Amino acid sequence: MSRICQITGKKAITGNNVSHANNRTKRKFYPNLQVKKFYIPEEDRWITLKLSTSAIKTISKNGIYAVLKDLKKTRGYFY
Repeated sequence: MSRICQITGKKAITGNNVSHANNRTKRKFYPNLQVKKFYIPEEDRWITLKLSTSAIKTISKNGIYAVLKDLKKTRGYFY
């Protein structure tokens, strides 16, 4: 499974490692992803999502069902 947040769509970006001598080599910056299970009482089921920590904060603020409903409206699919 790829390192992409299932809610926000955050993924790795590229940049440079810069040494003390100012040598530059390519590197990747990965998002802070966590695997988390959520219970949806409206559907009486559990779902497992791979989320960035900012998405977890959004879910705890707005609720899992509201976030998933908004995801369905904007992207057209529902986990």
